[in-house]
Amino acid sequence: MLPWRRRRRWCRGPEPGMARLWGFCGLLVLGLWRGVRACPAPCICSATRIACGDASPGLVAFPRLEPSTADLENITEIYIANQRMLQVINAEDLEGYVGLKNLTVVESGLTFIARQAFLKTPNLQYINFTRNKLTSLSRKHFGHLNLFALTLAGNPFKCSCDIMWIKVFQETRSKKGSQDLFCINESNKKIALSDMLIPNCGLPSANLITHNLTVEEGRSLTLYCNTSGVPAPDISWDLNNLVSKHVVDTSKKLSSLSITGISPDDSGKQITCVAENIVGREQDSVNLTVHFAPTITFLEPPTSDHHWCIPFTVKGNPKPTLQWFHQGAILNESKYICTKIHVTNHTEYHGCLQLDNPTHVNNGAYTLMAKNEYGKDEKRVDAHFMGRPVDGTDPIYDSGLYGIYEYETTSNDIGDTTNISNQITSTDVSNKENEDSITVYVVVGIAALVCTGLVIMLIILKFGRHSKFGMKGFVLFHKIPLDG
Repeated sequence: MLPWRRRRRWCRGPEPGMARLWGFCGLLVLGLWRGVRACPAPCICSATRIACGDASPGLVAFPRLEPSTADLENITEIYIANQRMLQVINAEDLEGYVGLKNLTVVESGLTFIARQAFLKTPNLQYINFTRNKLTSLSRKHFGHLNLFALTLAGNPFKCSCDIMWIKVFQETRSKKGSQDLFCINESNKKIALSDMLIPNCGLPSANLITHNLTVEEGRSLTLYCNTSGVPAPDISWDLNNLVSKHVVDTSKKLSSLSITGISPDDSGKQITCVAENIVGREQDSVNLTVHFAPTITFLEPPTSDHHWCIPFTVKGNPKPTLQWFHQGAILNESKYICTKIHVTNHTEYHGCLQLDNPTHVNNGAYTLMAKNEYGKDEKRVDAHFMGRPVDGTDPIYDSGLYGIYEYETTSNDIGDTTNISNQITSTDVSNKENEDSITVYVVVGIAALVCTGLVIMLIILKFGRHSKFGMKGFVLFHKIPLDG
C-alpha cells in the first residue's frame, strides 16, 4: 500500500503545466485536422496559397475552402495544374477570395468560365490559362480588372469576333512574341491569331463634339457623343460624380448629356463618353470649366508660427485678385507684410497674410477682398498682436518663437503722426542746461566738505590717543568748593 502522501499525489491528477501542454497539443491537432478537412485532397493549403497539382484523385470542381475554417480573404494565389476533370469555373467559385492576385490553371480540362466569375476579385492581376480546352473567351470577363499579364497560349480557340479582343490585347499590352496564340478557322486549319481577319469586327469609336467646355455658374449645356463600330457598341457616360443635375440619353447613335444649374463644385471634373463592344473599349473625354464669383470660405484670427499668419481660403474662377485693408485703409504689402498662397486646388486657394514681427501698431481690423470679373466677396477679422505701451517712447517687448524682440517707436510707425520735438523751444533747453550745471556744482561742494570733515576727525583720533594730555589727564574746569 502506497504511503498516504503518494496516494494524495496520484489522486489529484497531472500537474497544471502538463495540463496546459496537453491542452495546447489537442488544439493544434484539432486545428490541423480541421485544415485538412477544409483543403481538397489533391491540394496543399496554407494561410495565403492553395496549390493543387496532384492528378490523382484530381479535382472535379474548383477548390473551395469552407469559410468557417479558413480566412478566404487572405488567399493571394491559387495554383492548379494537371486537373483533367476540372472543366468549369462558376460564378460563385471565386466568391470570398477578395485578396486574390494570382490565378493559374494550366494543363487542365478547363472549357468554360462564367461571365461573373471574376466580378468579386478586384485585386486579380496575373492570370495564366495555358494549355486548357478554351475555344472562346469574352473580354467582359476581365473588363473591370487591371491585369498586368494574361497568358492564354495553347488553347484551341475558334477564329471568330469573340476572340478578336485577345488579338488587340496582345498587340497593345503584351510584349511582341511573348505568346504564340493560334485559332482554328472554318477549314479546321490552325492559324496565328495575329493573322486572323474577321469581317465586320473591330474596335468601336467615341467622339465628343465639344472638347473645350467653359460655362458660367448656374447655366445649362448639352453634350453630344458620336459612336460607331461593328458590332454596334454600347454607350455609357462616366461623369466622375457630377454634382449638377443631369440627364443622359443613350437611345440613339448620337448620345447626349444634358446638365442644368451647373455648380461651381463641378469645375475641373472630367466627363467621359464610352463606347464598348466585344472587341474592345474606346472613350473620349472633356474637362468641364465653370466660371463663378469668388467666395471667402475661411478667415481666422492670426496664429503664430515661424511668422504671424492670418489664414484664409478663397474659391473663385477665374483666379481672383486679393486685396487687404487694415483699419479701413488699403494695406500696402512689403517683405514684412505680404500674402502667401500655400495650396491651390483648381479653383480653391489656401494661404495667409504673413506678418513678420508685428507690433501694437499692427493691431486692428483686417478685411480681405477677393474679386474677379464675375463678382467679389469680402470678410473681416480682428487681430491683436501685443498691447500698446503706456509711454510711446518706451521700447516694446514681444516674446516670440525665437526669443524677445525689442521695437523702438518712431515717427514712421503707422498712426504716429506727432513730432514731439517740435514742441520744445531753445530757451527751455538753455534753462534746463543751467539748472543742471548748478546742481552738479552743489553736489560736488557737499562731497568736498564731507571728505574734509572725515580727514580732520581721523587726525584728531590718531594724535589724541597717544598724547600725554589724554582725556583723563586734561582738566578743562577746576572744581571750586562752595564753602570758600
